[in-house]
Amino acid sequence: MRKDRFPSPLSPLTDMFGSAGGVMRDFSTRLSRKVIDSAKEKLGQTQAKSGLPTRPADKIPMQSISGFTLSLARTEHEIREAQRLRYKVFAEEMGANIRPGYDDEGRAIDADMFDTYCDHLIVRDNDTEQVIGTYRFLPPDAAKKIGAFYSESEFFLTRLMPLRERMVEVGRSCVHQDYRSGPVIMLLWKGIAQYMQAGGYEYLMGCASISMRDGGHAAASLYQKLAPEHSAGAEYQVFPRLALPIDKLDADLDVEAPALLKGYLRLGGKICGAPAWDPDFNTADLLILVSLSRINPRYRKHFLGESLPPSR
Repeated sequence: MRKDRFPSPLSPLTDMFGSAGGVMRDFSTRLSRKVIDSAKEKLGQTQAKSGLPTRPADKIPMQSISGFTLSLARTEHEIREAQRLRYKVFAEEMGANIRPGYDDEGRAIDADMFDTYCDHLIVRDNDTEQVIGTYRFLPPDAAKKIGAFYSESEFFLTRLMPLRERMVEVGRSCVHQDYRSGPVIMLLWKGIAQYMQAGGYEYLMGCASISMRDGGHAAASLYQKLAPEHSAGAEYQVFPRLALPIDKLDADLDVEAPALLKGYLRLGGKICGAPAWDPDFNTADLLILVSLSRINPRYRKHFLGESLPPSR
C-alpha cells in the first residue's frame, strides 16, 4: 500500500497536532527515542558478550489439531515466515506505516530489534504449509538482556517493574485474513497458556489495539466504557507517552471491542491506563495485564487446561 493511501487520523487530532504523517510522527519518535537508543546500546553489549540466544523450542511441543500445527519457531527461516505474515497483515492489509526489512529472497518483512530476543509462536496450515498465525513473546530474561520492553516505547511502565521477573510481554499478534476463525485463534491462545506455564510466569502484558480510522472516537468510547469495570489498581497504572486526547473526542459511541481486547478481558485482564496513540500503526493502544492465578474461573480450564481455585 502506498504511503499516500495510509488512513491518517481525522479531526480533531489533526486540528490539534498537525499532519499525522509528519508533526505527530516526529513527536512520537522523539518521545520514544531515548528508550530505543538505550535498548540498542544494551543489546549491542549483550550480543558482544554472549551472542544470539538459544531458542527454547521445548517450551511448547509441536502439535497438530484440525489441520493446523502449533509450535515455536525453531529456525531463522520460520521467524522470517512469521515476519512476512506480519508485514502482509499490518502494512499491506491494515495500512500501517512500517519501514520494511527484506528476507533473502527480497520479500518484505516486518522486523525490529526485539525479534532477535523474542520467542515466536506460529500456526501453520498443514495443507499449504504456510504460516497463517503468529504471536511473539518477550520473556523477562530477554527483556533484561535487551534493556527494555517494546511497550516502553508507548508507555511509562515504572509501576509494573516490580513484576518484571515474572512477566512476559506479548505482541505482534496477527492471523491471515483467510483464517480468522475459531481453530486458529484457539490454537494461539493455547500456545500462550502453554508458554506461560512452561516458564513458570505469572503475568502476561501486552497492547490491545483499536483502529483510529474514525479519528479516535471509537477508541475513546471503548476506554470510557470499559475502564470503570476493568481498570487495574493504582499500583499497576501506566502512563502513555503520547496520550489519546479523550476529552476532545466523542466518547459516547456504542462500539464493539476488537476480538483481542475482548479475549483479554474475558480472561480477567486489566486495563492499566489511558490509551496511547501509535501514529505508525494508526491505532490507539491499551496496555493490558493478565495474572494467571487470577484468571476468570469460567475460562480457567478452557485456557489453562486445568481447574484451580482462584487466587485470593
